[in-house]
Amino acid sequence: MIDQETRKRLIVAVANRVIANAEELTDLDRAIGDGDHGTNMRRGFEAVLAAADELSAKSFGESLKGVGTTLVMKVGGASGPLYGTLFLSLGKALADEVSREQVAEAFATAIDAVKARGKSEAGQKTMLDVFLPVLDLVREGGDGLPKRLRAAARAAAENTIPMKAIRGRASFLGERSIGHMDPGARSSELIVDAVADVMEGCA
Repeated sequence: MIDQETRKRLIVAVANRVIANAEELTDLDRAIGDGDHGTNMRRGFEAVLAAADELSAKSFGESLKGVGTTLVMKVGGASGPLYGTLFLSLGKALADEVSREQVAEAFATAIDAVKARGKSEAGQKTMLDVFLPVLDLVREGGDGLPKRLRAAARAAAENTIPMKAIRGRASFLGERSIGHMDPGARSSELIVDAVADVMEGCA
């Protein structure tokens, strides 16, 4: 059961994690993008954090859709529509009573929506390179899932370092994008990490 307290903990944890690491995201984006990923994500999640009470008072699905709408309006750049699409799609599929299987199915649908919005696939040095391995683990389930999710997200973000960017602004750099972690992969890792923390607290 995702009750109001849990909804708020999830929203606050994710928002605070992104905000706290905004400078790192900016540095990563400065290397292979236009240097605004951290600033944009901080702006979006500060707005989410400010609305945490209002958002968590709604059902789980509506609160997720509220997060998505806020990110679309506040983040800007490519990240706003992509993260907004992720949360909006999750919100359409999830209710207060959820099973791991339902979360996996909803996450898969949300990832497909992000693929369509970004016209991207795995292996192109994007947020998908973190979310797809995480989805595999959510489908698998089992003991110690939060710890395994954190490790998988971290490894997946690091795996973007040797990749050549195919999508996004980093793709303009071609071979020069190799050797840098994708900022979107890192922000996706931060989100997974924060959710895993809340999952452990609920166990």
